[in-house]
Amino acid sequence: MAILDMSTSGERTLPDPLPADPMPLLLAWFTEAHERAVQPNPNAMTLATVDPDGRPSARIVLCKAIEPNAGYLVFHTNYRSRKGRALEANPRAAVVFHWDALDLQARVEGPVVRAPASESDAYFQTRPIERRVGAWASDQSEPIESRAALEQKVAEAVARFGVAEVLSGAAAIPRPPHWGGYRIYAERVELWVAGNGRLHDRACWERRLTPGADRTFVGGMWAATRLQP
Repeated sequence: MAILDMSTSGERTLPDPLPADPMPLLLAWFTEAHERAVQPNPNAMTLATVDPDGRPSARIVLCKAIEPNAGYLVFHTNYRSRKGRALEANPRAAVVFHWDALDLQARVEGPVVRAPASESDAYFQTRPIERRVGAWASDQSEPIESRAALEQKVAEAVARFGVAEVLSGAAAIPRPPHWGGYRIYAERVELWVAGNGRLHDRACWERRLTPGADRTFVGGMWAATRLQP
């Protein structure tokens, strides 16, 4: 029997030695996924939380920023949604990016805090007007009797801000107080590159976070470890 060729010659691998800080590499992968335009929704990530009763829950959200120096990721949602209630009770989360077209995967775990109101305000104004209206119209995760009832709520929100103004895109729609950003501070990062024979290249980085001022965290030195696939 011939010996299997498990060499990685010509394959993409993680740097060797591993970088001291994984966040710049994570940002580089995130940027590549956007620039190569081969991955639908390149900023999509699975967000896992734990409900107040201890049940886990996961859904797809969109990562709107990776800040490597500060060490956090940003996403936005309704604070009163199921995930918002979960994060209020258990302010920690895990996320997974799977860039299937690039054979790359990244996992991030850590504590979660609300983004500053000014940051959420600024981002909200960059959203298409129909999404700004929708943020006011929808009580996310709450039951509703029919699609028609939801459409009626949208119509009421449009009327609130002025039909003509909304249709022209000129309506001044402020951010709802129940909607905004979250920051996930990276306490553990795992990066994964697909390999031949499922001998994937995999490593994790862990660090200690210390609470700082104004709902921030200060990260210590990263400890890097290669993992078996």
